[in-house]
Amino acid sequence: MGIIGDSLDKAAANVFTRPIPKSAGAQVRFLVKREKGSTRAVAQRLGISQRTVERYLTGQIKKPRPDLAARLVAEVRKDWQPRVRERAKKHAATSTGIVIETRARFGFTAAPGTTDDARIRLVTQALPPEYASRLFQAQAAGAGEQSLRQIAAEGLQEIYFRDRGRRAEGLSVEFTDIDYIELNY
Repeated sequence: MGIIGDSLDKAAANVFTRPIPKSAGAQVRFLVKREKGSTRAVAQRLGISQRTVERYLTGQIKKPRPDLAARLVAEVRKDWQPRVRERAKKHAATSTGIVIETRARFGFTAAPGTTDDARIRLVTQALPPEYASRLFQAQAAGAGEQSLRQIAAEGLQEIYFRDRGRRAEGLSVEFTDIDYIELNY
């Protein structure tokens, strides 16, 4: 995905009420159960053979290679506690909003005579529910990184830089060179 999409996924993982299964066998069993018993579908998701999936199920293989272990954890996280994840997203999109903490380069298009040179800023800002809703909808629709970045930039522009329309009228913010970004809801 991208840095913002990955941050949204990490934020969703922070709302889990139970940890994901620890062993590779338990993780494979969970995925097979989610795929309605299809070891072929799990094999395709993980990029391994169907026989390898069956070996994890029977306990013949217990410790995966590091790259497979990472893919296994990522696939389990995608499907883990979907109702808890959706409830938290709905709550953020309707009442609490989302918090963005980022270190990035912000450039401005502003009135003549003001400084508009881009510079690195550390910003931690709570965005209202409408921006959280837009981010979730865009991610669910399969929007690219640029679209997610644009929504986040609009939110920071309106709430942080323009202070909800109380200052810097006409200011347009560019959100580039993201060093890191962390989202929470």
